[in-house]
Amino acid sequence: MKAEQPVKIVGGGPKKVLYTLQTIKRIGLLDSAKALKSHNACKACGLGMGGQRGGMVNEKDEFPSVCNKSIQAQSTDIQPPIPAELFAHNLSEFNELTDRELETMGRLNTPVYKPAGSDKYQPIGWDEALQMAASRLRAQPAEQSFFYASGRSSNEAGFLLQLMARLYGSNNVTNCSYYCHQATGVGLQGTVGTGTATVQLEDLAHADMVFVIGANPASNHPRFIHQLKNCRDRGGKVMVINPAKEPGLVKFAVPKSPKSMLVGGTLIASRFLQPNIGSDLALLMALAKVLLETEAYAADFIASHTRGFTQYSEYLETLELADLSAQCGISEQDIRELAADYARAENVIFAWGMGITHHLNGVDNVEAIANLALLRGMLGKPGAGLLPLRGHSNVQGIGTIGVKPVLADDVLAAIEKHLGVSLPRQPGMDTLACLRAAEAGGMRSAVMMGGNLFAATPDTEFARRALDSVDFKLYLTTTLNRGHFNGMETSEALILPVCARDEEPQSTTQESMFNYVRLSDGGITRLNNVRSEVTVLAQLGERLLPDSGLDFVALQQHDAVREAIAATIPGMEQLADIGATKREFSVANRVLHTPSFNMPEQRANFKVHQLEQQTDSDYPYRLASIRSEGQFNSIIYEEADSYRGTSHRWCVLVSHTDCERLQLSKGAKVALVSRHGRMDELEVVPFDLPAGSVMAYYPEANVLIGTEHDPRSKTPAFKSVPVSLRV
Repeated sequence: MKAEQPVKIVGGGPKKVLYTLQTIKRIGLLDSAKALKSHNACKACGLGMGGQRGGMVNEKDEFPSVCNKSIQAQSTDIQPPIPAELFAHNLSEFNELTDRELETMGRLNTPVYKPAGSDKYQPIGWDEALQMAASRLRAQPAEQSFFYASGRSSNEAGFLLQLMARLYGSNNVTNCSYYCHQATGVGLQGTVGTGTATVQLEDLAHADMVFVIGANPASNHPRFIHQLKNCRDRGGKVMVINPAKEPGLVKFAVPKSPKSMLVGGTLIASRFLQPNIGSDLALLMALAKVLLETEAYAADFIASHTRGFTQYSEYLETLELADLSAQCGISEQDIRELAADYARAENVIFAWGMGITHHLNGVDNVEAIANLALLRGMLGKPGAGLLPLRGHSNVQGIGTIGVKPVLADDVLAAIEKHLGVSLPRQPGMDTLACLRAAEAGGMRSAVMMGGNLFAATPDTEFARRALDSVDFKLYLTTTLNRGHFNGMETSEALILPVCARDEEPQSTTQESMFNYVRLSDGGITRLNNVRSEVTVLAQLGERLLPDSGLDFVALQQHDAVREAIAATIPGMEQLADIGATKREFSVANRVLHTPSFNMPEQRANFKVHQLEQQTDSDYPYRLASIRSEGQFNSIIYEEADSYRGTSHRWCVLVSHTDCERLQLSKGAKVALVSRHGRMDELEVVPFDLPAGSVMAYYPEANVLIGTEHDPRSKTPAFKSVPVSLRV
């Protein structure tokens, strides 16, 4: 392995404490305390906290379970209304603002409407807005519409959105997971029979090894770092596989640990392997090959609980370790040492992020991780298993309750029987397919609940063209973002202001990445003219579908929506009376503490993958788009990235080797060019990366990223983009 370099930047620590104090000061101590202590699920990452145990407590009753991401999310919601005078400005003037400036402009507190051909929004009343939305949707063919939800919304709102869409006649129901962890769902479903985590939070306390692959939880899931610290404190090991040596994964000063803070941080990574961008499959297969060669595999488990092992092992035998090593850029010795560490471990959890899924072979990558777990029997027992690190707080719940283009036949039948309705059966389209259809003129209307689909979509100009080709767009949102000012230059748009989670007048539910369903009380009043998402959807459905046979008025009651979910969605039966009992729960039949898989013969599947080396002499570098330390998804909280030492976002992170070869110093200006676009005058930031790998911030780097995608999950390749670096 490369000689260890001094760690100059430590994750976490006093700067995060100071950031929290500064944010609380800005939004007010009383408002902050009320928001953080209330019985509402955290609005940030899918790790989850809050709910009925209290605002800063997780399902293990650990206090304080809070991080800077939680504070950032609250600070966005605790803002005064956007002054009505601002809407005198046109789209171009709004676009002159930075994403940070748009975010801190205030909360939307009135419906606003932009006519087709106009370049300005104008405030309108609720009744006019809802009647307009229903009228526009009725005027368009249902099959030429799509319905999209982010992971911000509740289970109740998501269920009602997909139900309204299908009753309207569209199965083009999709969500943000197609741009993040859809590859995980597809990969796990085909290997172990469940598309979500196989472990609970408690399992992390019993693991003696945790793999962190293609993820940067120091920035994106800070509270997960505490679990990794606990593993190290118990004598366990944390194995990080990531092209970039992120400082917060090397050393992190955990704010809730006085000792960690006093000594200047805790070492997190026991080993840190840095494969070339896009070469994860080669490394994962190399590790598996060594395990087989050294006979460090669980033969009895494999024989009793899996299928496909013979074909899998025979294929790995045909591969040369030297070739796999050369492809991933990790030495054979480092591969063997990591495999030996894994072979000695008793209970291992594999965690991964979008560094695994954002590739043309994202599903293959996920299946290869599952293969590694199956090889040593690290599934079907406590303290071991698979853990996708989900981004948004309820993105998993949104998928669970049916915001997706294909529902299982038994779910469709159950909805029809329980609600006495008839639903369409034609195939629906995923997120990217909806936008491609829009660009081709095949989408006339769209309903988007939360998120920033414009900024989340690869190929910025494609996204603009596609969205502007949709005649009528209806948005439900709490704040305005760049997606409300782009992709509607000539089309018609209506934006409705909705409650944040803790403002909902009735309780709502959310699901963590550990399959744990929390109940949020809501009840905080900040603005006087926002409405619950459930109320908005029910009132729209009543106007749009008066003859559907569904009582939309009754479904304004969240208990009625939950009763429908419990009666129709497998594993969610306990949701029926959660509003009264306040008993939170784990979704049934997902956690795998026994080796019984929801597959034929209850056996898990080994998967065989063909390695394909992609080279492009015109674009010899490989780009990964990344989020900054102070960023949440496509919403920008902060311009600077304190962990990587950047003061703004118009940067490119370049390996020390390439900087030396090209004679580039920090602050030099270069261009990144791909087959899809270019970024000029980027500031060079030398960083610990493999030679030939570069990183730039998302969503700015979307101009370089095409719509090429994994064929099975339809997830775009945000993190393996061929580019050239031009000095």
